[in-house]
Amino acid sequence: MIFHSALKLAQAVRKREISAEEVINYFLRQIEVKEAGIKAFITVCADQALEQAQALDRRTDLPGLPLAGVPVAIKDNIVTKGIKTTCASRILANFYPPYDATVIKRLKEAGAVIIGKTNLDEFAMGSSTENSAFYPTRNPWNLECVPGGSSGGSAAAVAAGEAPLALGSDTGGSVRQPAAFCGLVGLKPTYGRVSRYGLIAFASSLDQIGPLARSVEDCALLTRVISGHDQHDSTSSPRSVPDYLAELSQPLENIKVGIISGDLLKDVNPEVKEAFYFTVKQLEEEGAQIEELHFSSWAIGLPCYYIIAPSEASSNLARYDGVRYGYRDLSEKQLLSMYQTTRTEGFGAEVKRRIILGTFALSAGYYEAYYGQASKARLLINQEFRQALDKVDFILTPATPEPAFSFGAKADPIAMYLSDIFTVTANLAGVPALTLPVRCSAKGLPIGIQLISDFFQESELFRLAFLVEKKVEFIKEYNKIN
Repeated sequence: MIFHSALKLAQAVRKREISAEEVINYFLRQIEVKEAGIKAFITVCADQALEQAQALDRRTDLPGLPLAGVPVAIKDNIVTKGIKTTCASRILANFYPPYDATVIKRLKEAGAVIIGKTNLDEFAMGSSTENSAFYPTRNPWNLECVPGGSSGGSAAAVAAGEAPLALGSDTGGSVRQPAAFCGLVGLKPTYGRVSRYGLIAFASSLDQIGPLARSVEDCALLTRVISGHDQHDSTSSPRSVPDYLAELSQPLENIKVGIISGDLLKDVNPEVKEAFYFTVKQLEEEGAQIEELHFSSWAIGLPCYYIIAPSEASSNLARYDGVRYGYRDLSEKQLLSMYQTTRTEGFGAEVKRRIILGTFALSAGYYEAYYGQASKARLLINQEFRQALDKVDFILTPATPEPAFSFGAKADPIAMYLSDIFTVTANLAGVPALTLPVRCSAKGLPIGIQLISDFFQESELFRLAFLVEKKVEFIKEYNKIN
């Protein structure tokens, strides 16, 4: 069952060839066997998952449920009613939300079963899942390596066969980078395609919930379920949602693929560079027209991101003050000192670093020099993407500068931030971007590439990814780790 796609599992449950309870019991056993080594989950919802599955098996409308009985792992910054939601932070270590996020409601309506909440870099701030307040998550391909971040727990759970599908959040690459490190397909949808209601905010103008799966088909299926307008999210788009899965088989003709220029690849790992050009060759064999693009603004993406994201984090995380909910230092009797000790003890080092950076960038006398300039740079990045996507249908880049790295290898924060060089620009521009695995390194670690398309062109993005997936047949590599 571990290699069954979510699509096939749901079909089997709908036809009552297997019960939802049997499916959930199987994956709970997988978690029991593998969690000691991987630690993908913060909370395993065994009792609730079995209750949901048993209720599904009693229903008479299974044929109408696209994810009937399929277990889904949820990043622990997406709220789940009555299930602890921690953001991998001490400050929310015992927070039980009173409501479900919109994506959780849509998953349940589609027949999916929430099997657990996954580990992450605290408040989604990081690229390795080493910044969790609880413990790091390990990469199933090599337990000495990180799974990426910040959605490392979700990626590791799917790669290890603990769940066929997972949700993460992507602010600067936090779905796509761990998908690349763990050999998965990961999507950052167009900003506004998926409701953010119930996603605990990091940087509100950049955050998007996105799916992780072992195949393009499963990723398309899950994206269709969670997408669509939501009255609870003012940034949610009213555009209709295509049937991404049904459109996968439609041919792509006369496509133009833009590739980033060689100067942006000069510091990229040689194996990643080789995988990138290997993908270019596969696309050329399928008749794609390849055009090199020169992005003068790409290099400013990282500094722009690391001003805007911390600034928004500084504002969003001000609510964690120990007064209304979450951790509170009960030993302090004065209000200001209670604020200080609560936040000092409740937040980890990386979160505090970003709050301080963001507060400085927004402070009087510095706002225009930092946040104001970053906003202008973001506009330039948007304009350059618009111009590029007027000339080509897709943009192809490496997903990451290197395969998964070992624990502690990026102790310097700047070195860690540089891991996001290829992913942050899509968040700044708001366009959809998808990563999928194409090769393994000499050490047996997955290498992914990134595909970017125009606003709300997820359907076309899936179709191109499906084409690449069939060409490279990476799915066979899973036999090496399970």
